[in-house]
Amino acid sequence: MKLVTVIGNRPQFIKAAAVSGPLRAEHEEVLVHTGQHYDDELSTIFIDELGMPRPEIELEISGGSNSEQTARMIAALAPLLAEQQPDAVLVYGDTNSTLAGALTAAQANIPVVHVEAGMRSFDRTMPEELNRILTDHCSELLLCPSQVALANLQNEGLGTRALLVGDVMVDVAELMRPRAAANVAALEAAGVEPGGYLLATAHRAANVDDPARLALLVKLLLAVPGPVVMPLHPRTRARLEQTGLLTELEQGDVRLLAPLGYLDFTALLLNARAVLTDSGGAQKEAYLAAVPCVTMRDTTEWTETVHSGWNSLVDLDADAAIAALQVEPSGERPDCYGDGHAAGAVVAAISSLAG
Repeated sequence: MKLVTVIGNRPQFIKAAAVSGPLRAEHEEVLVHTGQHYDDELSTIFIDELGMPRPEIELEISGGSNSEQTARMIAALAPLLAEQQPDAVLVYGDTNSTLAGALTAAQANIPVVHVEAGMRSFDRTMPEELNRILTDHCSELLLCPSQVALANLQNEGLGTRALLVGDVMVDVAELMRPRAAANVAALEAAGVEPGGYLLATAHRAANVDDPARLALLVKLLLAVPGPVVMPLHPRTRARLEQTGLLTELEQGDVRLLAPLGYLDFTALLLNARAVLTDSGGAQKEAYLAAVPCVTMRDTTEWTETVHSGWNSLVDLDADAAIAALQVEPSGERPDCYGDGHAAGAVVAAISSLAG
């Protein structure tokens, strides 16, 4: 089989790193990077660290509203798929790149394979939630990371297309954890000691594009017991500069870093006292690393992390965040996302499409 795989951001690079190797051992893959979160230096770091192939095609499409960006991606992907003539299109997660790849393929009658299918926050004000739902409903093969995700699809009448394979990010986490754990340079660069800091990330449009909510985010980061180490997403840095809040954040006990590669970020994650984030991927990575997480949203698609007591939803309430950081997890951490062999299950499921 020939597959076109569409990716566009950091978590999708990580997922593709798990799958592309075993996939290319059995099938032909053309990897397309939309450029949704484009940073050539960071992309190169991910490629080198994770041992993944460099994308064969880079579209360099970034910026604009969700609708504008998705439309531009569809316009670029339609002739690309017509030229490549793949047997299937593979997409990951819930970004604009995911939706653009799925819609373009479905409209061309090319089967869509969705890895990380069935995730639901049940909050349709989130662009990612709409992307997940629309992608799932136009996909031929729905590959689920957890039993909860599979049940969500069954409840939506999509059970016959769905298969539980586990989470491919578990594969990467288990493979890379020893290297990340030995990476003391990341902590030295941030000037912190193991267990002596919080790791924070923030990039959701709902939190950083609204000046009032961005001010609440800054207030929360300055209120929690630091130091706080925060690799700063380009979108977030731009909004902080525009609102004049960057200087306020820098004057507190917050250590702002440039965006990090997988190994440096994971090294900081493994050694953090807790994680503060609005990222779905970071919530799950914290859970896999047995690090408590405080999520700066009021909903999450990774519901298992909350139900197990390892993740607290506080929105941008500083007092709630401080209280959550004082709660110790139960110690039990159910194996919700598979055994680290999801990539093989993904490839086997894709091979079944060939009959």
